Amino acid sequence: MDEKLTQTKKPIPCAIYTRVSTNDGMEQEFTSLDAQREAAENYIASQKSEGFFALADRYDDAGFSGATTERPALQKLITDIKGGKIGCVVVYKVDRLSRSLLDFSKLLEFFDQNNVAFISVTQHFNTNSSMGRLTLNILLSFAQFEREIISERTRDKMGAARKKGQWMGGRPALGYNIDKENHRIVINEAEARIIREMFDLYLNKRSLLAVAIALNHKGYRTKQHLRKGKPSGGLPFTAMGVKLVLRNMLYTGKINYKGKQIYQGQHEAIISEEIFNDAQQILSENRREVKNKPQKNIGLLSQLIRCKHCDSAMIYSYTTKNHKWKYFYYYCSIAQKRGYANCPTKTINAQRLENQILICLREICSNKNMLPETWENLTFAQQRETMLALVKIILFEAETSTVFVTLQGSTQVHECKIDMETSLIRAVPRAIALQKEPKLRQFLILAYQVQELLDQGKAKSPKQVAQWLSMTRTKMYVLMNMTMLAPSIQEEILFSNNNLIRLIPEYKMNQITREISWHKQKQIWQQLTAGLAKQSS
Repeated sequence: MDEKLTQTKKPIPCAIYTRVSTNDGMEQEFTSLDAQREAAENYIASQKSEGFFALADRYDDAGFSGATTERPALQKLITDIKGGKIGCVVVYKVDRLSRSLLDFSKLLEFFDQNNVAFISVTQHFNTNSSMGRLTLNILLSFAQFEREIISERTRDKMGAARKKGQWMGGRPALGYNIDKENHRIVINEAEARIIREMFDLYLNKRSLLAVAIALNHKGYRTKQHLRKGKPSGGLPFTAMGVKLVLRNMLYTGKINYKGKQIYQGQHEAIISEEIFNDAQQILSENRREVKNKPQKNIGLLSQLIRCKHCDSAMIYSYTTKNHKWKYFYYYCSIAQKRGYANCPTKTINAQRLENQILICLREICSNKNMLPETWENLTFAQQRETMLALVKIILFEAETSTVFVTLQGSTQVHECKIDMETSLIRAVPRAIALQKEPKLRQFLILAYQVQELLDQGKAKSPKQVAQWLSMTRTKMYVLMNMTMLAPSIQEEILFSNNNLIRLIPEYKMNQITREISWHKQKQIWQQLTAGLAKQSS
């Protein structure tokens, strides 16, 4: 009966792992590695009835410390376990596998995940038995305890070092290099000039994006460093990157610990506290003006449409002016970070773009939900669900007003020309338009007449007025943007005798009305009129 049971035991291939810390005595005929292996082979032979047999492959590490797992034979052992070649790992003593409790517990977890037993010959440690598994759990508990103790000690050490103003390691910020001998950071004068110029630019321009554009125009780039042995960084500045630099108290010679405690650092300052505080004041003021910034929202094409020029997502957003109207649009995320001069897409009227995409989709697919009479009766959630199920990606090319649509489950790219013109000339009623006046003046007068209808309650919404005037809703909102121009620009349009106003094309005015800041509007207006004056002279 016993012989039959023995014969049915499943064979268990056993790998013998041996290790010594030095190479001393390795030239001898019988080494410490041989002694460890012989003891392990004898144990395996004694367990033949359990199906154990020793593999011929040797896993010997000579001259390697047990404090690390970066050992050739151990790595080979791990690879063979992953390949399913090993059913049991046998060592002479536990410390032959590892002297680090953390590494040892991780190796045991790895063995358990791969159904590999672990046996220590001299310490009677076998994870195939209940006692062995209990010992494993105890070891893992101690490993967890050790990790927590190390973490607490590290935090305490960092806190104490921060109080002394010491540099705690890691990659140095732009403007500093590491002095490895003295364990501190020192000023990199070439980079420090960029930091000083960045603060000066921000105090003058008061705009993160304007500063980023100016720095990039001069060829400045972020700090370069090695990451996993490969060059990283050296990229153009973004508005957010500029903000992180301006907020960094490190440049005043101080250290911020956990965002709460400030300590005097052991490094030199690049900028004065006065300049730093002035920059913080402007940042705080700009943040309080968040009500004038575009707010994030979800549009019909959100997560589907990308700017083809920049290969970046186009974000759906809106801005509210005078606490009355919301103007929705899509903008290129790269253009917003690095400046609209770097991208032809800029901002695109959301309603018009969505309508044009719908026309395109109705031509290339036959989904019944896309039919106009069905689509209009769907809720926005249902429309979004339909769009996500139908479309994989849409690339928008602003220069040619072309979209490239790829449907779900297909690799074919459909190219569609779309109409993004927003001319209002044909929409102005003859009874209202002052035919002899410049078109911009006509538009602005009409916009205020519409505004008056809304203020008096004679019209419920701009959409209703657009229907009365046989005008699209998109064109109406473009028209209403004229009332949001800076007062000085409106005065010049309405009352100036300057003939240059007749030469200003409508699309140029659209670029100005897209800007929320009156200061930026006036800058663009001045550049535009100066350019036209130069051309006409």
